[in-house]
Amino acid sequence: MNRIYKPLLAIALLFTFSCAEDYLDTVPTDAVSSESVFTTTNNAMIALNGIHRSLLLRYDSQGQAGEGAVMIMRDVMADDVVMTTTGNGWYVSICRWLNHISENSGDVRFVWRFYYKIIGNANLIIDNIDAAEGSQEEKDEIKGQALAYRAWAHFNLVQMFAERYDYAGGNTQLGVPIVLEPITEGAARNTVEEVYAQVHTDLDAAIALLDDISGRNAKSHLDVNVVSGIKARVLATQGKYAEAATFANTAREGYDLMSEADLYAGFNNVENGEWIWGSHQVDDQQTYFASYFAYMSLNFSSTNIRGNPKAINSTLYDMISDSDYRKGLWDPNASDPALRDPYIDEMTLSSFAKIDYMNRKFIAQGNASSVGDVPYMRASEMYLLEAEALARSGSDAAAADLLFEFMQARDPEYTRSSNTGSALVEEIMIQRRIELWGEGFRFYDLKRLNLPLDRSGANHVESVINGKYTEDAGAWEWQWQIPRDELNANELMEQNPTTD
Repeated sequence: MNRIYKPLLAIALLFTFSCAEDYLDTVPTDAVSSESVFTTTNNAMIALNGIHRSLLLRYDSQGQAGEGAVMIMRDVMADDVVMTTTGNGWYVSICRWLNHISENSGDVRFVWRFYYKIIGNANLIIDNIDAAEGSQEEKDEIKGQALAYRAWAHFNLVQMFAERYDYAGGNTQLGVPIVLEPITEGAARNTVEEVYAQVHTDLDAAIALLDDISGRNAKSHLDVNVVSGIKARVLATQGKYAEAATFANTAREGYDLMSEADLYAGFNNVENGEWIWGSHQVDDQQTYFASYFAYMSLNFSSTNIRGNPKAINSTLYDMISDSDYRKGLWDPNASDPALRDPYIDEMTLSSFAKIDYMNRKFIAQGNASSVGDVPYMRASEMYLLEAEALARSGSDAAAADLLFEFMQARDPEYTRSSNTGSALVEEIMIQRRIELWGEGFRFYDLKRLNLPLDRSGANHVESVINGKYTEDAGAWEWQWQIPRDELNANELMEQNPTTD
């Protein structure tokens, strides 16, 4: 793991990744040395901004554009985002469940390095910020965000590269290495339980530091709402639902659900009042094909979108009430000019494929611009996570009340649910699938709940998914393989099994 953990000699590297094989070991000529970057809190904030920015940047290929790319990978591996054709090949092997179980896959290597890079740079900040010149409030704000990033990255890694957290306890199965300082040596894998314990330690420390910080520079920065939302996700993944509900409630404080008009604004603006956390892409920082919107939007004129518009699972679409505003975020009649949503014609060129159930949720800045802000956390997620957690912990009435409050902003004809128990949980989960379509949650939800993959009976295309309609819950394929480069560099590393 020496290639991944080697301390950066230049924080400016966070802004200027190249396509070189070992981008963590490369020092750009315009770098600011690590000796000077932490002398003041102003300089340290520049380093922190580098981590914020790294969530949008291209890594080894155009299909590896930071967190947005990992979000796409997680969703196309599940059942609700449909790859309508093979297009020009991007994300096809991932949707077929082939890339993630190959230790030589570039995508496996990217995901592993992406999150450990964030951890490595967060560690540099955590280790150095206390000695920087500046106010204590500035130090707390910077350190709190770095701790939250370290927790968030470990949480993503353990969900992808390890077996799911078992609610029954134990969790001695191999997780991922916990890295708490800038080191060059490889490390063995900690247990899943140890990783989750460290994630909570970091999140709790981050909340303590950020709790009294008033305001933040931008929604790309992490504040106490964001950290509370991350903690709610972690607790739900562990089956600790009563606690998860409390933190989800805290996370959404001060955020209102978006209006019908905002639902159709393209999910591309971090200033939307419902967004709690997201990456802002500056208009003149065009990333072309290395962008979330270059693969998920309706309108950017990339070969991938023109030939492979992403669609919603038709079975899920049919569960949306006709009075639900969100039903218009997909076009079930796109292939039929007589029935097609006219919005599709306005937003696309004649060379764009028009396939039933295609997306109109995500809209890029324009046909020639893939610029768009990427959503990582919205108030709606926290409403639904809180409702799910309440229902799973036996608080049916409170869960139904909260679901009703949420649905009033989505469907004016919705009536308060009379469901209880598992039926209420299922109703909430359906709304979660609809609301968070394309935002990177579905693979995690299936895995945390120990549910099987089931793409059958819908509009998934056999030739696109290579017949991969199902996968049993708990099978070895739910774990991503450790990259071969890591195994070669770290003699302590153990590979995941390739059989049940």
